[in-house]
Amino acid sequence: MPIKIPDDLPARAVLEEDGIEIIRSHDAVHQDIRPLRVLLFNLMPKKVETEIHLARLLSHTPLQVELTLLTTSTYTPTNTSPAHLKAFYKTLDELRDEKFDGLVVTGAPVERIAFEDVDYWQELCGVFDWARSHVTRSLNICWGAQAALYHEFGIPKFDLPAKASGIFEQTVLAPTSQTLRGFPARFPMAVSRYTGTRREDVEPHPDLTILIESDETGIAVIEHKRRGDLYIFNHFEYEADTLRLEYERDIVAEDQIDVPANYFPGDDPAAEPVNIWRPYGYLIFGNWISALYRDTPFDLDDIGKGS
Repeated sequence: MPIKIPDDLPARAVLEEDGIEIIRSHDAVHQDIRPLRVLLFNLMPKKVETEIHLARLLSHTPLQVELTLLTTSTYTPTNTSPAHLKAFYKTLDELRDEKFDGLVVTGAPVERIAFEDVDYWQELCGVFDWARSHVTRSLNICWGAQAALYHEFGIPKFDLPAKASGIFEQTVLAPTSQTLRGFPARFPMAVSRYTGTRREDVEPHPDLTILIESDETGIAVIEHKRRGDLYIFNHFEYEADTLRLEYERDIVAEDQIDVPANYFPGDDPAAEPVNIWRPYGYLIFGNWISALYRDTPFDLDDIGKGS
């Protein structure tokens, strides 16, 4: 089934070239099924690329998904044109009275900054608090996952000895979880971060379950047992060349940076990498959307009542 995005969103052309089915706004309103409303809080600098990455994964479901884009009001992004932001993005003040089935919070290139020192930290906390009564459940990615856990549970992040970058084998710790339906016992996943989350900081919180972990890079996915929120520290959404582009950026900006592990064929940066992790991104996003469809009320006004 298709994903519903604005008719003139630049991501549309790329998604259509990929064979992603997209429904026009005019056609969507004539379908009897209510689309699942997903709010994407896009904190990444290159917002158009992130829109494409996540729309691909959100579209891989038999359900109609309506994507709404959210940005900050207290911080003005500098890597996306003001015209694009004005045309396609809303702020929380504009959406405060609306309700959504799901919220996706992206990462941001601020993980080496203390949470409270991030320019839009208070606004992000406000979005997390607002979501408790206006969103059925959330999916938080990379720094967004760390921020959500710190805000609600006080779970800190810690600096890694060096950037974890590459494709690393992950182990499923909860094979009966509906979130991981269809996953093998082990699978590859793209990792790109300077910080991590310690198991000993998570385990004291009975509402949290570690679903996926790597011997090399630590915790990958945590789930909130009661609400079904997901905290994903790695990157199901990355394209084949995303780590390469990051590596090319890093070798200019950093004194020392390693070649992403297990990524380039033969560890040769001139070789073309292959995306072997995307099927698992489709799986986990599809399972998350299916759970939303199962658990969210048909009447959006009922979201947040009694929770």
